[in-house]
Amino acid sequence: MEYRKLTSDEIRDLEIRGCGGDFGGVEVRADVEMGESLKHIGNVTFSGSVRFGLFEESFILAGGVRKHSGLKNVTLHNVCVGDNSYIGGISNYVANYDIGSRTMIENVDVIVTEGESSFGNGTPVSVLNETGGREVAMVDCLSAHLAYIMALYRHRPVLSERLKAITDRYTREHVSDRGTIGSDVTIRNTGSITDVCIGDHAVISGAGRLHRGTVVSNACAPVTIGYGVVAEDFIVCSGSSVEDNVTITRCFVGQACKLGHGYSASDSLFFSNSQGENGEACAIFAGPFTVTHHKSTLLIAGMFSFMNAGSGSNQSNHMYKLGPIHQGILERGAKTASDSYILWPSRVGAFSLVMGRHVTHSDTTNLPFSYLIEQGNNTFLVPGVNLRSVGTIRDARKWPRRDGRTDPDKLDYINYNLLSPFTIQKMFKGLKLLGNLQYSSGMLSDIYSFHSTKIKNSSLRKGLEFYNLGITKFLGNSLISRLEGKDLRSNDDIRKALEPDSRTGKGDWVDLSGLIVPKSEVERLLNAIEDGSVGTLEEVNAAFKEMNDNYYSWEWTWAYDRIEEYFGIRPDRVTASEVIDIVRKWQDAVISLDRMVYEDARKEFNLASQTGFGADGDRSRKEKDFESVRGDFEHNSFVEATLRHIEVKKALGDSVIERMEKIIANK
Repeated sequence: MEYRKLTSDEIRDLEIRGCGGDFGGVEVRADVEMGESLKHIGNVTFSGSVRFGLFEESFILAGGVRKHSGLKNVTLHNVCVGDNSYIGGISNYVANYDIGSRTMIENVDVIVTEGESSFGNGTPVSVLNETGGREVAMVDCLSAHLAYIMALYRHRPVLSERLKAITDRYTREHVSDRGTIGSDVTIRNTGSITDVCIGDHAVISGAGRLHRGTVVSNACAPVTIGYGVVAEDFIVCSGSSVEDNVTITRCFVGQACKLGHGYSASDSLFFSNSQGENGEACAIFAGPFTVTHHKSTLLIAGMFSFMNAGSGSNQSNHMYKLGPIHQGILERGAKTASDSYILWPSRVGAFSLVMGRHVTHSDTTNLPFSYLIEQGNNTFLVPGVNLRSVGTIRDARKWPRRDGRTDPDKLDYINYNLLSPFTIQKMFKGLKLLGNLQYSSGMLSDIYSFHSTKIKNSSLRKGLEFYNLGITKFLGNSLISRLEGKDLRSNDDIRKALEPDSRTGKGDWVDLSGLIVPKSEVERLLNAIEDGSVGTLEEVNAAFKEMNDNYYSWEWTWAYDRIEEYFGIRPDRVTASEVIDIVRKWQDAVISLDRMVYEDARKEFNLASQTGFGADGDRSRKEKDFESVRGDFEHNSFVEATLRHIEVKKALGDSVIERMEKIIANK
């Protein structure tokens, strides 16, 4: 767009309206008549280079108040303002900013870019270890998976150097001495905004202080920053809200996150769909769906994902010796009960529940779906029991529905599967581990000791049962999915259908904070980064996308090998009769687990759960009051879904068996 200098008549008109300063640096659009627009400029002091467009439209505010676009009561220094924006009531000034169209900025102290700034990009976040050593450099396109590698793969110094070079290059590309405020932005009743870039459609209302940051907002996923927010050295990504006296320092807030109700955090990373309210966080790696809502909850120096922190949850990352140097990991889906405490270092297996106080530095990574319970200052482990928990199944169903990301450009690739090569490989290791404990300590031992925890005999035996059910369910699911929709008329057809599409997927799998992938593919990417064949953030993110897109193909490669290991059946020589055997075992496992979940749900409707209902009545009134509030058991939506699941899976298994029986009959 071409601009021109003001005419002498235009300068005189502006002076009449109380404007002053250096008119020599003021330019207006050259392609249109500016006469009417200049009527909406008053009491403006110009300094440096100032450009502005037309002021023809009005804003309709809450309550129906109409306010015309224009410039009122403001000092502008080196500012470019788009068409139909409004800037007014600025206590100090706006300096060194490019402002888009249809943007309203009103009642703000100061908006300024002071010299060159990277606007939060490149800021090192001392995640997990407050004293440093695992810093993650924030960038406005940071994914949970890249941050995971940056933080945890420090045993590869060349990789760390290459990643630093990549993020440094990206940061340099975003350094500027001018800030940007996009189009359709609203900034009202806010204190100082210094060195902050703000994307389109953002709403900033009542914030206290925003310094050195980026608000990655757009029309598909606006960002809201609300009253009392103080943010320094930060990045807030699309679709997120930070409101109600939140304080964040050196923090990355990923897509569709919610921070509110006085939450405070420093040196922390929050990725997609995480929520923080009331409590505190320090040096945490909050992977997707990390949720903490309670005032008394402190998350510190830990890595989490798909996690819900109970009221009063706390961790300690030092033992009063060398300071806050210890860290811990709660693998995906792990939860903490109210008033739980963990003394780092510790590692809790996937989808486990922590109850009570634990100070023994346990590592239960190969015993997923467990309870960790405090009894007499000891940590007792109940392996696998969470596989039958109604809460675990409910969580697995709700996470996909609660993905609030509306930005088509998603930063994190999230795998929601409860059972995957990542968790099933741990069940295989758990079977071996529990079997070895039985062998070494004897079948009749009352208590078994494992890695600073204790396991009761009955718990160990049930753990073996749970893990066998989980493995059978997963492998059966994979087998049936592979055979669905295929024209099968012979054993050879079955074997051909089961042939993997790729050799990728063998060996161990890892969870890159939401993205479940073969370890071999992670190694391939890291090698490519180290040798320079992958050298940009775009290329790194493209590699993560490829991993996500190939998940089910690679998952089958892994399951294909495990079928022989677990069932003793070679898929390349499998027969219809053997498929029937596997499917029947799968049916039994699925139905058994669903029945356990069904019985666990029933506990929510027993008499003990009705305590507090029907406060002034007898048992009959209590039951009626409970039913009016909670509904009855048989018509509960979750219970009905569980019963339907049993029917559907039984019918699916029967259908596969029928197809196999036809193959046998046609031999």
